Order: sequence, then structure tokens, then C-alpha cells
Amino acid sequence: MQGNIKNRNGRVYDADMLEQEVNRYSADHIEKKRAWGELGHPQGPTINLDRICVMHESVRREGDNFIGRSKVLTDLPMGQIVEGLINAGGSLGVSSRGMGSLKMEEGVMRVQNDFRLATLADVVTDPSAHDAFVQGIFENVNWIFDPASGTYSQQPVEKLAEAMKNMSAKTINENKVKLFEQFIWSLSNRKLP
Repeated sequence: MQGNIKNRNGRVYDADMLEQEVNRYSADHIEKKRAWGELGHPQGPTINLDRICVMHESVRREGDNFIGRSKVLTDLPMGQIVEGLINAGGSLGVSSRGMGSLKMEEGVMRVQNDFRLATLADVVTDPSAHDAFVQGIFENVNWIFDPASGTYSQQPVEKLAEAMKNMSAKTINENKVKLFEQFIWSLSNRKLP
């Protein structure tokens, strides 16, 4: 979400008002693991369980912008569509959904203090906020800093996960310390002594 700027719908949200509402939404929904977003933007405020594609995990304010983190729910049909679009290299946006009154002030429609979020964000193709496009997906990847080169590199965790798929629960339990050591050593790109 973006405050103090006219969005593509011709509306302006006061950033301080948004912060108060985001704090309320976080306490009532995110912290209670019931902050859902849908694929597409329905007309009303009700969350449609058959359209859920993401679960919102956090949101923070940066200046007049509000940056969120959400998990794509790939076990659900709509989450699978989102995953497919991302894997295809598509560019998706997010758009908040809420209710509140509008008032024309200084030539723009200003959202008033009665604004209430129905959801932090739905996944959409054309968001109303100018900068509301998904900018990064980091899952099953660790970023490791190499002081020699001064760069970060990705270290996939998949190798260990793949090896563990072929092990019984008993084998994993008996070797969990060794598996953990292998993982830690792999982060430094060195072999176990």
C-alpha cells in the first residue's frame, strides 16, 4: 500500500491513517493466522474461501509505503495458479481491499478515517498502487555472504531435503546431528573434516 500519493483509482490514503489500520489488521488477523488474500479482486469485503491464494505473514511501514510478506498457498487451487504464473516469469501485483468513506479535498478523493481493511492484499494483474508489484520470492534458499568477494550467493537447501526424502524416519532420527553438521558445513562450501 502507498500513502500520501494519488493512486491509479484517483484516491489518496493518508499514511498515518493507513498505519493505524495496518496495526489493527495485524493484531486482529496476521497475528491470529487468519490474514488471507484472494486471486483477483472481488467486489465485496467478504473473504471467499474458495478464492484464497496467499496468507499474509507480516507488514511494515517504510516511509509512506507499507511492505508486506505473504506466503503463496500452493496446496490450494488459486495458490497453484499464482505459483504457475510466478514460475512462468509473470509479473503480479497486490492490491488492498477495504471499506471506507471518500471525500473530495483539494481536487482528489481522500479516503477517510473510517477505512477498514478487508484484506491486506489480493493478488491482481493491475494494482492501483503504483509500486505494488511482487519484487521477490525467496523460498528454500539461503543467502550467504562471501567476505573474500564481498558478494552474496544463493545456497539451495534442496540437496539435503532430497536426500532426506529417501530416508526412513528412524534413519533421520538416528542421523539428525550428522545431517545438521553436513548442512552447516555446506554453507561454507567446505567438506566435513
